[in-house]
Amino acid sequence: MRTLCFLLAIFLFLPAVTAEALSDKERTTHILNRVDDLWRGDSSYAVVTMRVKTEHYTRTMRMEGWSKGKEKTLFRVLEPLREKGAMTLKSENHIYSYLPKTDRTIRLTSGMMMGSWMGSHLTNDDLVKEARLEEDYEASISFEGVRDGLDIIEFTLTPKPDAPVVWGKLLLTILADGYAPLLERYFDEDMALARTFTFTDMKLLSGKMRPALLRVVPADKPDEYTEFIYEQLELNIEVSDAMFTKASLKRR
Repeated sequence: MRTLCFLLAIFLFLPAVTAEALSDKERTTHILNRVDDLWRGDSSYAVVTMRVKTEHYTRTMRMEGWSKGKEKTLFRVLEPLREKGAMTLKSENHIYSYLPKTDRTIRLTSGMMMGSWMGSHLTNDDLVKEARLEEDYEASISFEGVRDGLDIIEFTLTPKPDAPVVWGKLLLTILADGYAPLLERYFDEDMALARTFTFTDMKLLSGKMRPALLRVVPADKPDEYTEFIYEQLELNIEVSDAMFTKASLKRR
């Protein structure tokens, strides 16, 4: 899931080429890669606060996370104290959960993949099926101009036939100047709106202005949300492959 590892991680330096000098297809590819690279790097470290509001509860968790490429991600809870040390490991297509109170590591089964990740509005399956826009979707510019006082570009993205994604369509709205994302809407296979991501609070993170606040709102529960607030971000750091193994969880 692109958004969750949305969460952590993160950004490459951009190629020195202007989008205006490219063909329509090249320009679309260039812009989408720049958007993707806002949350992606060869490796990353981040500290993030997650706030969840549902009909039945609210919760706040602070966590740190590491990533390496698309296939390796590790989250570790820092707060609250009662959950400190709990970890989620993504390695290839597998998800593991470590609970320090019981000193147990659980590999999530296929039947558990659609369950909520740490009580949020994302699922365990979102972690496994991280997507890259340009690789997994056919994209076209569906609007370009001023809307609500902002100069924007809006893309319509439909999955490629062999793409490992579950969505019927995505609508992505970005700022024309700088290509920072503003809004991303996910539609199910019946083309009904399923959830919306909003990106706000531009801050200097890892040497570049980026949205520091990401909010996820499910379409069927518009009064609920999950927010991710970036506190710290480091990119393209040295991270060992050994960190992303099941055996490493108990040693941490």
